[in-house]
Amino acid sequence: MDEIILGDVAVARVKEFRGSVEMSPDEFFPDSPAGSWDEHRGWLAPDFWDPETGECQSAVQSWLLRSEGRVILVDTGVGNHKDRPYAPVWNRLDTSYLDHLAAAGISPEDVDVVINTHLHIDHVGWNTRLEGRTWVPTFPNATYLMPLRDFEFWDPANENETVLGRGNQNVFEDSVAPVRRAGQVELWDGTYRIDRNLRLDLAPGHTPGSSVLTLDSGGDRALFVGDLVHTPLQIVEPETNSCFCEDPAEARATRRALLGRAAEDNALLLPAHFPGSGAAEVERDGAKFAIKKWAGFSRIS
Repeated sequence: MDEIILGDVAVARVKEFRGSVEMSPDEFFPDSPAGSWDEHRGWLAPDFWDPETGECQSAVQSWLLRSEGRVILVDTGVGNHKDRPYAPVWNRLDTSYLDHLAAAGISPEDVDVVINTHLHIDHVGWNTRLEGRTWVPTFPNATYLMPLRDFEFWDPANENETVLGRGNQNVFEDSVAPVRRAGQVELWDGTYRIDRNLRLDLAPGHTPGSSVLTLDSGGDRALFVGDLVHTPLQIVEPETNSCFCEDPAEARATRRALLGRAAEDNALLLPAHFPGSGAAEVERDGAKFAIKKWAGFSRIS
């Protein structure tokens, strides 16, 4: 199994998807500085950008943690057989995600805690699986930790206007509400201590309830930052948002604060969607940041 040890915590990644998201840098990151993708082509291509097709590359994956005798899954991808009419790249997938989880030595029944860093389409999909015609929790013994602010924001009953428009259609109904009905959801706000090694904190901007998971164990530190960093270009150009950020100003401020923490605490940065080695060490570079070292895992294809 491809894993790293950080203090008393074992960290592995479970792949669902790796490839094009069928968006150009100008579409995905419309406020990225002119010429910045070509300027950094040497390390953006081919893992994060394919200059030949002009499309961004991404991974959809979960982080699998073993801490204090419990199995913790961070984000659950897109899921199989989900009807996503306004997100064609994710529509009715049929992937080997559960096989990849099994290859890491974990069955769905083994998972104790599921963390959804936020409730976007590609972070909650495997919360549920289809049993006959009914969506049921994939991880029957797990507590699902969901940010209260995202739960309320994405609940269709609240009729909130979002930058995704219909892009998150059906997600709450098939991947969030069934787990809530099963009594497995714990909503949290502010800060949530999981154990002595792991803590969740709000990190809003991308969505109102976006969160970061901090690992601090035995002198090792890591930040699981969800979608606050979609591409490493946002490390060297931290003012760059994705087109999916609900509050652009707040997303920039949160990203800067988290990158500052990563640099000052020598914390490994683990975004949700990095292919390649999946993780990076960062350092300050004047008013911006730089990639000090790629770290983490074997490349995924």
